[in-house]
Amino acid sequence: MDADRLPSAADFLATNRGGGLYTMAVSQRLGAWSAVFAHRRGYAPTTLTLGNLVLGLAAAAVVIAGQGRVSSVLIGLVATLLWQFAYALDCGDGQLARVTGRTSAAGKRIDILCDVALQIALVAAVATVAARHTPEPPVWLTAAFAGTWLVNIVTSLLQQGETAQSLIASGSPVIQVIKLIRDYGAVVLGIGLVIAFVPQWAIWGMVAFSLINGVFLLVSIVATAQASSRTT
Repeated sequence: MDADRLPSAADFLATNRGGGLYTMAVSQRLGAWSAVFAHRRGYAPTTLTLGNLVLGLAAAAVVIAGQGRVSSVLIGLVATLLWQFAYALDCGDGQLARVTGRTSAAGKRIDILCDVALQIALVAAVATVAARHTPEPPVWLTAAFAGTWLVNIVTSLLQQGETAQSLIASGSPVIQVIKLIRDYGAVVLGIGLVIAFVPQWAIWGMVAFSLINGVFLLVSIVATAQASSRTT
């Protein structure tokens, strides 16, 4: 890139760390444009990270506070937009840091901490919707959903670095579509639409994600144990 030229969205996008089909097609591209906006105004990457936190928490607050007071359609659509823009900023902060050479250990830590806070809020929002539309949802299910949901964060952290490797590395269209069930951008889109149009399905969403993430965790443990045994 010419040193005298401001980086374009394509320059930022070229530094993205990948993701699922939806994340690459939508979230990373929106993240690149957010990086362009931030760079041209002299904002630090952490500004996007904190913007992600604010928007994500706002989405969860809208869902939780709006139950029984506001139309579920309005709640779900507003939350969907906020979660989508929040995730775009989460994609954009890393792009901005890498292009501008402003990566740092502190920046990585705040990114992780914000992600944890957002996931806790999202789980609370989904559980609130499920509790409103399902009489006495099982306590164990809420606990299982909360615990297995955080598998996404743990596995994402393990995917970083030179040794990162997808458990299912195939790039075939069929496999990429199947992997949408763990593509965060697609997942929060689905959650928002469920809250908007079929909130009574929220409890079944908790069941589905508990099973998906639980099975993924077990398979990951087995695969990693086998790989470890071959190197010892």
